[in-house]
Amino acid sequence: MTTIRRFCCDDLLRFASVNLDHLTETFNMSFYMTYMARWPDYFHTAVNPGGRVMGYIMGKVEGQGESWHGHVTAVSVASEFRRQKLAKKLMNLLEEISDKMDKAYFVDLFVRASNMPAIRMYEKLGYVVYRRVLRYYSGEEDGLDMRKALSQDVEKKSIIPLKRPITPDELEYD
Repeated sequence: MTTIRRFCCDDLLRFASVNLDHLTETFNMSFYMTYMARWPDYFHTAVNPGGRVMGYIMGKVEGQGESWHGHVTAVSVASEFRRQKLAKKLMNLLEEISDKMDKAYFVDLFVRASNMPAIRMYEKLGYVVYRRVLRYYSGEEDGLDMRKALSQDVEKKSIIPLKRPITPDELEYD
């Protein structure tokens, strides 16, 4: 049986195998610790009965007004635990927290334009491509900004796609 719980400091020493995927962004320890301290409700891990980290989701809430939203910074599942709907469970948890606790208008995430398995999974979860960000990943590969409207966005304004791609310097950061 899988347990999903808040990510804790001990997990920083046990989750390296989850980040072995070449499509998973890996950050320095202080980055992860900042998320644990500032947005603990948005940082969860899935562990198996033996305590092994199977996957995690890390996110935050940011923005103002109708741009108030949950953001998925990273979601990753170790290769041997994929195809068990674990990423879906982690995404649903972050969406629920964004919607019910923080009353966000939408959830967004960035994904490599070449990562078709992830894009298809996000589309199955109800995400749409909002915009393309040119050379978002290391100045080389385009990223897709995908969004899912939440209950606060009754008119679904947050997911109306932009008509043109943007560059990373056009992104708004909070």
